[in-house]
Amino acid sequence: MAIVPLLSRWVGGTELKHLPKLKIIANCAVGHDNVDVVAAELRGIKVTNTPDVLTDATADLTWVLILACARRVLEGVELVKSDTWTGWHPEQLLGIELKGRTLGLFGAGRIGQAVGRRAVPFGLRILYTTRSPRPEFERATGAARVEFGRLLSESDVLSLHAQSVPETKGIINADTLRQMKPGAILINTARGDLVREEALAIALEEGRLGAAGLDVYLDEPAIHPRLRAAPRTVLLPHIGSATREARTRMAAIAVANVQAVLRGDPPLTPVFG
Repeated sequence: MAIVPLLSRWVGGTELKHLPKLKIIANCAVGHDNVDVVAAELRGIKVTNTPDVLTDATADLTWVLILACARRVLEGVELVKSDTWTGWHPEQLLGIELKGRTLGLFGAGRIGQAVGRRAVPFGLRILYTTRSPRPEFERATGAARVEFGRLLSESDVLSLHAQSVPETKGIINADTLRQMKPGAILINTARGDLVREEALAIALEEGRLGAAGLDVYLDEPAIHPRLRAAPRTVLLPHIGSATREARTRMAAIAVANVQAVLRGDPPLTPVFG
């Protein structure tokens, strides 16, 4: 027996004890926060995910958010649709140019590196923070690995690409937001629990942060009401992998994992073991 849950479907110990013949949970997502991995491992149930297939889709969407924040795209759309636009003005909706500025990557796995590679033609300096260096990425982009404090203080655009683990949960909070460069842009297409939403809203309200673009949230689909009302935000409904190509590949890998395990072979993309 197998189940193929989406990221929005929690699978925990309560569900597993009613499925004694279950052999595999083939999560149709790059993450597995919706699965009680410990409970599954204790019962000998394989857990798989769908890595790699959504790298380009998520990296592209990250750049949608970066550009939308830098050039105040949503404010422009809203101005035109409101029928209050009175014409061109030299100080209307002034944004920032990216050339010569610094992109900071908190996490440089597949998606973080793909975002960094896309930054090169824009003329951005690239900094990143990871547990271990990425020499090939550095050679390809000129990126420099730095400590987290320096990443915060020097990044004009800080893009989050880290996994959700105890040491990263809430890492963007009132204290770390104060360490960011005034007017900086925060982007999160990784995990919602990396960011304390109310603290982010306050930084935006007070004008300390230039803008924020998010595709993930702590308690999806709920978003902290203060963040929903905050200025200079681009808030998307978790569509990082929402391309036909990526979703098709995700489904194909999930099914391939199920087929492998049910015929007695090792899973293709195991989460553990």
